[in-house]
Amino acid sequence: MSRLKEKYTTEAAPALMKKFEYKSPMQIPKLDKVVINIGLGEAKDNQKALEGALSDLANITGQKAVITKAKKSVAAFKLREGMNIGAKVTLRSEKMYEFVDKLFSVALPRVRDFRGINPNAFDGRGNYALGVKEQLIFPEIEYDKIDAIRGMDIIFVTTAKTDEEARELLSLLGAPFVRA
Repeated sequence: MSRLKEKYTTEAAPALMKKFEYKSPMQIPKLDKVVINIGLGEAKDNQKALEGALSDLANITGQKAVITKAKKSVAAFKLREGMNIGAKVTLRSEKMYEFVDKLFSVALPRVRDFRGINPNAFDGRGNYALGVKEQLIFPEIEYDKIDAIRGMDIIFVTTAKTDEEARELLSLLGAPFVRA
């Protein structure tokens, strides 16, 4: 069992149960999945960029990334339906907890001038979105081996009903929110 999953079961779940006064342990919010997405505008012209993004995601998460395709044609972007425009990985269970632990304890503190993550980036349904400007903050990425600096979106999908519950859950899991 990963360190973060153990922390959830021993510390976070009982604290959430007490704070929000749930009647059943099944009501306690938990992390459902984490989706890491890299959008690549240049992928339609440069296939190497897509391959680089796929290998970066695989190195960071330990899981094979899938290619995302355009759902609609957009003439202004010279984009046709079905073109490759990015890559994503969906993490669940053990790999998810290992990734979140690594993100909160290793990667985010490596960001220059890091003061914490925005506590207001919740969607109203208990999910949290985080943008990372470069993949270099992850220890698996070697600076000399990358072809370009790419940002990524990291979405935490929880079973929480409200943003307050989700914020408390992520805080208990170690999310470094900015202190107000």
